[in-house]
Formats: sequence, structure tokens, C-alpha cells
Amino acid sequence: MKLNGRPRAVVAGGAGFLGSHLCSRLLAEGYAVYCLDNFMTGRMENLRSLERDPHFELIEQDVIQPLPPSLNVHEVYNLACPASPPHYQRDPIETVKTSVLGTLALLEFASLRKVRFLQASTSEVYGDPKEHPQRESYWGHVNPIGVRACYDEGKRCAETLCFDFSRRRGLPIRVARIFNTYGPCMRVDDGRIISNVVSQAISGEPITIYGDGEQTRSFCYVDDLIEGLFRLMMVQDYAAGPVNLGNPDERSIADLVQSVVRLTGSRSEIVYKPLPLDDPKRRRPDISRAKELLGWEPQTSLDQGLARTISWFRSAGASVAPAVGQQNLDAGETTRVV
Repeated sequence: MKLNGRPRAVVAGGAGFLGSHLCSRLLAEGYAVYCLDNFMTGRMENLRSLERDPHFELIEQDVIQPLPPSLNVHEVYNLACPASPPHYQRDPIETVKTSVLGTLALLEFASLRKVRFLQASTSEVYGDPKEHPQRESYWGHVNPIGVRACYDEGKRCAETLCFDFSRRRGLPIRVARIFNTYGPCMRVDDGRIISNVVSQAISGEPITIYGDGEQTRSFCYVDDLIEGLFRLMMVQDYAAGPVNLGNPDERSIADLVQSVVRLTGSRSEIVYKPLPLDDPKRRRPDISRAKELLGWEPQTSLDQGLARTISWFRSAGASVAPAVGQQNLDAGETTRVV
């Protein structure tokens, strides 16, 4: 790798949906990037445009394993963890290990070098919230023994580790609580609501809504989310505490489906099925802190983002998503099919 004095960053989970976009952004900003991924859910296809860049290097290993001691970096981004329900519920024990032991391994690595560390957390730490919209001060309403707990509680524990490393070792950490994010490079088979609905609409298959469709989410286009992550890592005057990153434009699932149908010209039938267990009824971030601290707020409207996402799915030859259950989560944590 030709470093030439460039800043260097590790992106754990760099072959995933968000991770690959972050790698691209860092390279464009003049970084040398080490992408760490075991390809449990990441894809080489996401890295095709990056792998010939002389400032990009892939490290194929599990995040739980120690990074090479010789690796010299300035920043560590932790985006490693299956983010969609069918994937993180497929092996819940491994999900917890990735969130907790993987985060611990990266924190130890960053602590030895005294470099900045950014943790990609999730709006799922708020569970099925009793507070609306959700502020960073809200402690959440999570079922600790439910089917989603492997992800929700794993991320909550990861946050705990980050702030303990900050208090006890002085590690400069940043924690982003990411709300529903969508865009190009989403997996068709990952169970996210936008990928499910778009692929069903394009293929003419029935579009599935779980519950009555009145549950709400706030969808953030991926470019806006990556801008928020980059600003959060760069900000100098950072007071310890998580920062919500998401789009406060709250939409019902039924409204989202109608937008996709309109933009695709689909004639697909819309069918309704029971709502899964522990599915949050409402989700909208309060981004006041991100606005004040980062000067950040989303710039892409839902129609603009959906049009770009639909175009990418069509160009990628996406077929209908399998019925794997819908549970609108965050950063890719959209719907889980039961």
C-alpha cells in the first residue's frame, strides 16, 4: 500500500452496505483505508470499485481476532455486525460476540495507539420507545430476552465498553446511533423494508406489509448518513455522549410502500401479514445534537433517495427478496419477516 503520508483508517465491516460506502468516502478524502471483514454478510461486489485503488487494502478476518500489531492507523471505525434481523437472528450468539468481543478487540487496538474510535451503534438501543421522538438522553425500552435482544443488547453493551474506555483510558471515542438507512449496495435478501419493497415492486411480486402499515420509521439516504459519520469522527470539540444520525422525516410503512409503487410504476398487489414480535411502533430521531455539534442534517428527500435506490436495484438486476420477515430497524435494520 502506498501511504505517502496519508491519514490511515481501519473500517471494520467495510464490505457491508454502510461500510463500503464509508470506505469510498474515506478514499475520496485522501485516506489510506484498511477494510476489515469476514464476509459473513459483507460482499466482495461492494468492493469492486475500490480493490484496484493502491490506497485500499482488504484484511479478511473476524473482528474478534486481534489486528496485526504492525498496523499503524489514525482512526478506527467499527461497523462490524450483521444489521438486518434475518441475518443477526440466524446466529444470535455470534451476533452478540461480534458486538461485544469484536468491539472490545478494536477498542484495545485503538487504546494502545491512542487513536480516535467511532462506534456505529443503532436506534435499536431505544427498543420500542416510550419517548417520541427519541433523544440521546432516553435510556430506551428494550426486551432483554427477546428474539432481537442479541442485536439490541449487543449494541448497548458495545456502547458501554466505548464509554468505559473513554473514562478509564482516555480513549477519544465517538458513538453514532444510526436510524434506518437505505441506498445502493443494499442486499436484496437482507430483509430490510426498502430492499424488500423495491425488489417486489420491480419484479411484480406481491408487496408485503406487516401489521396495519401505520407503524412509522424515518429513512435516511446513505450518502447523508456517511456524511454524518465523517463529520462525527472529524469534530474536535466533542463532549462524550452518543449522537443520533437519521432523518427526522417520519413516514408510515404504508406511505413508504405507496411512494415505491408510484416511483416504480408497479402494479403489484399489496398484502398484509401479522406484525412480528417486539416490532417498534414509532421511530424518529431528534437530531438537535447532530445539528449543533456537527452542523449536519439530511439533504436528500425520500423521493430522491428512493429514485436512486430503485435505479441501482434495476441496474444490478435485483430479483424479488425472499420472505424473511420484516422488522424495520436501523442502518439497515429495516423489516424482518416472520
